[in-house]
This record gives sequence, structure tokens and C-alpha cells, in this order.
Amino acid sequence: MAAERLRLRNVFSDLVIGASPSLLAAPKGLALPNRLSLSLPVFVQAPLVHGHPLVATLLTVPLLSAGILLGLSPSAQRSRTGALLVGFAGSWLCGSLFWGWCRLHPLWHLPIEALALPLALGGLRSRWQLAGGFYLASLLGTAATDAAMALTGLMPLWPAALAAEASEAGVLLQEAALRLLNPANALLVAAFAAALLSLSLWLWQRGPTARLAAATVLTTLLVDALFVGLVVMAPRWSGLI
Repeated sequence: MAAERLRLRNVFSDLVIGASPSLLAAPKGLALPNRLSLSLPVFVQAPLVHGHPLVATLLTVPLLSAGILLGLSPSAQRSRTGALLVGFAGSWLCGSLFWGWCRLHPLWHLPIEALALPLALGGLRSRWQLAGGFYLASLLGTAATDAAMALTGLMPLWPAALAAEASEAGVLLQEAALRLLNPANALLVAAFAAALLSLSLWLWQRGPTARLAAATVLTTLLVDALFVGLVVMAPRWSGLI
């Protein structure tokens, strides 16, 4: 019974923190990139980029520097932490570039978010495979979110809401979120969520890097759900206004 409880605790920790049990044996700092992947894109990066895009973009430098230094450490635990920070820095940079200067052009979203794709693919065959796995999983989540928005007819509201005055933008964002609740759109969103969940479960069985990718995809689902909830209940807290 004790062994079973330990196994369940490790699985739960993987889902929440986004690391495999072997990674959880590392110092507390290891959980940082995954916790950041859950909270920063919506609750910190969006308002920071909205008000200070250059500052947000330049924050990539310390993130990447810390990641590389840790990644080159002889300690396996610190090396894994560094690899995760490098992957997070790639996602942070691409997100800052888009939301800082190109956010009124939704069709540019995925191409800009994919700027580091060649590096991520190359990293899968090196000591930076965790960085590549983290970035690729984040990009997959972004692609799925954009596809769902396009298929539910929400894409035209994107530039309109972001270009509007604060009071009008809140109304447009709420309209977009509520439009997701009509039966056809809700079914489509549920299908996307089920597909991502199935992919995550499949990845979960395929090694540490794939397990990290699975946790990152699941984090995308949680972040999207939290974001929609904020848009409906408190649009100003979404970071987009």
C-alpha cells in the first residue's frame, strides 16, 4: 500500500510540476521552469510584454545564460535544470517577439513561435534534448490552440479585441470566450482536448524527454482553461488588455 501511494504521488507530482520522478530528485530549482511554463505565459508574460516588450525580450538573455551555465554543469541534476531553462527561454523569446510587436496579426503567431524550431529539433540529438522536448511540446500546444481558434471562428476577434480600447476589448474577449460555449464549438474544443490528452498519455510511456513533453502539453490545456475562465470573469486579469 505504501509503495502504491508513493507511485501515485510521483505521478501526481509529474502532472503538476511537469517532471518525471527522476527529475524530481533534483534540487528544488528543477521545478522552476515547469512552474513557470504553467503561470508565466498568461499571468506574467502577457502584461509584461504588453507594457514593456523590449524588457520582456531582453529577459531572454539571463534565462538563456543561466540555462546554458547549468546545462554545462557536470552535475546531472543541474544539467537537466539548465536544459529545461534553455527550452523555456526559447519559448519566452518567441512569445515576447510576437506579443510585443506582431500581436495584431494572428496568422504570424505560429511562424514566430516556431523561430527556434530548427534548434529544438537539433537539440533532440544532443545533451539539450530536454530543452528541445520542452520547446516542441509548447509549440504543439500553441498550434493546437490556434487551430481550435480558427475552426471555432474566433480568429477574426483576435486583432479586433487587442486593438480596441480597454472597455471595448473586455467585451470582445468575453464574447469570444462565451462563443466557445455553444454546442458545436464546445464539442470541437473537447475533441482537441481529448486528442492532446491522448497524445500526452502516449508520450508518457516513452522516456524522460517524452514524459516532460507530455506534462508540457497537459500544462497547455490547463493554462488555456484558466485563461478562458479569466476572460469570462475578469478580462483585465487576462493580461491582454
